[in-house]
Amino acid sequence: MTTERIRTLVVDDEPLAREGLLELLAQDGEIEVLGACADGRDALEAVRRQHPALIFLDVQMPEMDGFEVLEALESDEETAPVVVFVTAYDQYALRAFEMHALDYLLKPFDDDRFDKALRRAKTQVRQEQADVLSRRLMAMLETYRGGGVPEPEAEAEGGSYLTRLAIRSSGRVVFLKTEEIDWIGAADYYVELHAGGKAHLLREPMARLEEKLDPKRFLRIHRSAIINVDRVREVRTSPLGERFVLLADGTKLKLSRSRRDKLQVLMRR
Repeated sequence: MTTERIRTLVVDDEPLAREGLLELLAQDGEIEVLGACADGRDALEAVRRQHPALIFLDVQMPEMDGFEVLEALESDEETAPVVVFVTAYDQYALRAFEMHALDYLLKPFDDDRFDKALRRAKTQVRQEQADVLSRRLMAMLETYRGGGVPEPEAEAEGGSYLTRLAIRSSGRVVFLKTEEIDWIGAADYYVELHAGGKAHLLREPMARLEEKLDPKRFLRIHRSAIINVDRVREVRTSPLGERFVLLADGTKLKLSRSRRDKLQVLMRR
């Protein structure tokens, strides 16, 4: 069975850097190069028109910088691309990872470093594509069942949402009540459940787990983070206008623009 190639866009205002990335990507048979853009505004238009799954994105560019491009794309999280930042300046690294960039390539980089970033990116893209497919299949199954008969593992008291999770670890099974979860993070093919200062790995796509959790208690505030709303202590705004959720245990997580209103509604309940 042939695997669909990963649609990829290169964004960099330096001609030599663009050509170098395009040349490296052309050597990978799993990549379909859609083209290259020289500034942020053209990049934004290209992403909305061509829907790449992966972007190699420069930080400093005319019109719009890389961070502004990423901010503008947050409103459509279902089709948000995986991003690898490429820049000659290491001072942007922290902000890049706060915005959930997958990787940060510091120019000049060698072929081995590029290959490592590309491997990680391809793995992440495949996982996100699998998550989307899983959600579509679940929706089709709900329709076929005529209204949504809950799966046995998702049955709960007074409804169809999970009340506990069975986590297999080191030859034993740990049962974790969902109400004990502080937040959930994406971890490649797994999700990482954070509860009471401990982290537990669960082999479950983020999108599928989200559908099984009570939406009155749990909210996906970014494509890679779900929070227990009861654990929210405050919402902060950075000097750059970005918003973050601060949980009771001190965890700080980015809040995407498209989820801010939903969080406010849940916090008022």
